Amino acid sequence: MKSTGRLWQQGVSPYTKTLESQQLLLHQRCENPNLDDVLLLQQHPPTYTLGRGASLRFLKFNPEDPPAEIHRIGRGGEVTYHCPGQLVGYPILNLQRHQPDLHWYLRQLEAVIIAVLEDYGLVGERIEGLTGVWVEGRKLAAIGIQAKRWITMHGFALNICPDLRGFEQIVPCGIGDRAVGSMAQFIPDIELLAVQQRVVHHFGEQFNLHWQAMTEIEA
Repeated sequence: MKSTGRLWQQGVSPYTKTLESQQLLLHQRCENPNLDDVLLLQQHPPTYTLGRGASLRFLKFNPEDPPAEIHRIGRGGEVTYHCPGQLVGYPILNLQRHQPDLHWYLRQLEAVIIAVLEDYGLVGERIEGLTGVWVEGRKLAAIGIQAKRWITMHGFALNICPDLRGFEQIVPCGIGDRAVGSMAQFIPDIELLAVQQRVVHHFGEQFNLHWQAMTEIEA
């Protein structure tokens, strides 16, 4: 039997606003672990984020004068880039009701993306020792997570039809020898909202959730 998951879908939203929403939802579930799991899906204006231990050597610009807003956050991993056309998913899940294992969780997120790509005739691949999903050697999805008391935040970013030039200003995820790509490079007429609904479907299947829409995030 599937559990209820709350689904919050927006268009382009400021990164800081989404971060505040995640922190609130995480706090609520640390206080009350019985609250439903949540999946936030949205896009961001051009934004660079660095994981908690990320090195500044992977920036090709002066962090004091960045080409777009920049934030150091609590997820794992190095630097990445967000922009419109990239779908970013923030699962706030209680892994105690799934499986309290972060490696398992990372593989599950990759499995969601691989299933979505398969719907479009693309073969998503994992690379041993790395996190994310590649198609023909191009990284289409990045993943970086954080957890407190087995409640997750941060998540995944799938490049559907973004302007990839922002990635030229960094060494994405600290991996200098592998290109970043997008679904649009393989399917020029790809539609973000259609892909988003496939993400909703496969996430629900992978984590055994049925969805109820959220109309607001309440403190």
